[in-house]
Amino acid sequence: MIFSSSDLPAHLDDHARFKLWHEVFNAEIAEAHFSKAETIPFDMTFKGIAIGPVTYSTMAGTINGAVRTPAHAAADEHYTVHINTSRSAVGGVHEKRDVEISSGGALVNASQAQRLSGGDHNSWILVRIPMTMLEANFSGLASSQGRVIAPDHEALRLLRRYVGLLDTESDTLSAGIADHMAATIVDLTGLAIGARGDEAELAGMRGLRRARLGAALDRIRRDYSQPNLSAETVGRELGLSARYIQDLLAASGASFSERVLELRLQHARKMLCAPSHRGKRIGEIVYASGFNDISYFNRCFRRRFGCTPGAAR
Repeated sequence: MIFSSSDLPAHLDDHARFKLWHEVFNAEIAEAHFSKAETIPFDMTFKGIAIGPVTYSTMAGTINGAVRTPAHAAADEHYTVHINTSRSAVGGVHEKRDVEISSGGALVNASQAQRLSGGDHNSWILVRIPMTMLEANFSGLASSQGRVIAPDHEALRLLRRYVGLLDTESDTLSAGIADHMAATIVDLTGLAIGARGDEAELAGMRGLRRARLGAALDRIRRDYSQPNLSAETVGRELGLSARYIQDLLAASGASFSERVLELRLQHARKMLCAPSHRGKRIGEIVYASGFNDISYFNRCFRRRFGCTPGAAR
């Protein structure tokens, strides 16, 4: 679902556009009282995706304040992780306690009132999970309402990265994949909120490991053409050891080096076959694909595709 102020009738003035957006949002999405920046035109976009019983959504624009009254909160049957993706911190009050959510940090809320305010332009990720679903996996979470989670908390960092995959892949999710992703989101949320003991250990074995694998694979897919890519560099970015990265990938069916090699070979083959790269020498393509040894590339290419790089052109 996408609901944007740009879809509102063009003849409305700024105040009327905000009023209509506010009314539609409260009727169709969620109830809250909003305020907007007064010095710049109103602009707001909401995107929501259902992943089984879990909802992932983003909000970005010139809304600078939001209030959930006790009546709003009492009617809610979800835990919501509000992740601040704005450039600056957002402040507010949860129940009667002051809170500040750093950029990249998060606030956990369910059935309690809150008030948040930020600058003239703000953006959020909202992860909503039914109370019954989260509490069935993690006991004692009620005391975590109003908890502020630091941006560098590993489970929160992985949750941000993991739900971000839905920005490009949501249209292709099968029911089975959606259920798998929902389970991972629940595990990461439970760990971020503060699960302990056996529940945390089980969530780590399930969701945390899956999310770490996804993050490692994402980094490999993004940077395979970089000659210095290694298990050490990936581990350093994710806060994990090179040995853990190696073991994680090997357990999923292919080693780190096998995955990188396959991506580099496929990239080289695509370039060799593309008319737009006919003018490039094979050596240029080899280095552009992440290899730094032409002889090694030739051997790997022949073994993988059954022909020389020259014949592939």
